[in-house]
Amino acid sequence: MNRYRQSIDKFQEAKAYVAGGVASSLRVSMKPAPLYVRKAYGAIIQDADGHEYMDYMLAYGPLILGHAHPGFNERILEALRKGSTYGMQHDGEIQLGRRLTEILPCAEQVAFSGSGTEAVMLALRLARAYTSKRKIVRFYGHYHGWSDAIFTSFPSPDFSSARPTEGNSDIVPGTNGQSRSSLQDIILLPWNDPEALEETLTQHHHEIAAVITEPVMCNSGCIAPKPGYMEFMRELTSKLGIVLIWDEVITGFRMGLGGAHERFGILPDLVTIGKALGGGIALSAVAGNREMMRLIEEGTVMHLGTLNGNGLSTAAGLAVIEELSKEDGQVLKDMENTALRLSDGIRSVLGRNGHQVVVNQLGPVFHVMFIDRTEVNDFDTFNLRDTNLYTLFAEALLHEGILVRPNGLWYVSSAHGEKETEKTLLAVERVARKIAVHP
Repeated sequence: MNRYRQSIDKFQEAKAYVAGGVASSLRVSMKPAPLYVRKAYGAIIQDADGHEYMDYMLAYGPLILGHAHPGFNERILEALRKGSTYGMQHDGEIQLGRRLTEILPCAEQVAFSGSGTEAVMLALRLARAYTSKRKIVRFYGHYHGWSDAIFTSFPSPDFSSARPTEGNSDIVPGTNGQSRSSLQDIILLPWNDPEALEETLTQHHHEIAAVITEPVMCNSGCIAPKPGYMEFMRELTSKLGIVLIWDEVITGFRMGLGGAHERFGILPDLVTIGKALGGGIALSAVAGNREMMRLIEEGTVMHLGTLNGNGLSTAAGLAVIEELSKEDGQVLKDMENTALRLSDGIRSVLGRNGHQVVVNQLGPVFHVMFIDRTEVNDFDTFNLRDTNLYTLFAEALLHEGILVRPNGLWYVSSAHGEKETEKTLLAVERVARKIAVHP
């Protein structure tokens, strides 16, 4: 434990002033202790004790260019010298808005906000105002931020076989202190189940404003949609007058410059984007067709936020797009190839050391699961994974200089390449030999 002495001491000190000792509850789950950072560069992060780690957490997703990217930093410093925020308009808003409408197939207009949670809140309000309906369909295992009106608890394995009832009595808030009544308009369904979707939408389309979905279930197993499922969802929602919202806060700018909806060739009505868009600066947006977005212009839907579209965030978004666009998007292709080599290598290394594992990968993101299955393509199966063994695996990797999220989700940035891949797989090999195969 002495290896992490500075982080442990700082965590205890923080508890006197910061509720829970961390700025986001998710961070406290790191074992053996939440790390405190001294500095970071490229794919490397250095903790308060001076130890360096290959970073696959990437601030939970935003750092698509890695840490302290020179071109990104230059754009931020240039913007900062002009003043960080004005509470008024500036050219950066126009420039970023124009670029987003150029590269996102579904985008005729955009609205800026500061986080994925805020973007989802706006998208839901637009859908309700546009349709004059109030119900929202969402799916088990998907995450759409932590606002009261959408944040639901993930079902445990012994509950995951349950199905929604007419009164939504089985929907559990994501946290204590959250009003259960705030979820009265939510209909919770299993994902990748076209029959359940068709039955619910057909029976209740007169009160359903929107279906909101991740195009890939990144947080829960990096599970891809079954062939034809997202196409069927688009066809059905269009037919029944229901708004289709794709939450691309994770997949946006990772599955391609135009997001997963460009990659899959499907046009949702609204898309929420964030994380990688800001490259580490708080920035998110809602993009969609002009007919729906004009509700903001008309004042039908209020869109508020003191820091929306500030100079630093728009400069960050422009810098990310500029870097990802170079050489016809070669950096995105390189990231995906790196993720493919890593996921294949991890699967192979763990397998030959006696571990039953599934690694789901799509684009520069993948999920590692210890599980007695040959594939994981639904949320019920995902809940059967051995979370205790993965926690042990993640902690052992930390000792070897590899930083990963405790939940199994790995992100790859443009700073990760062949050298980083080789070092990581050697560390995984050492850890695979150390940890006992779970009985």
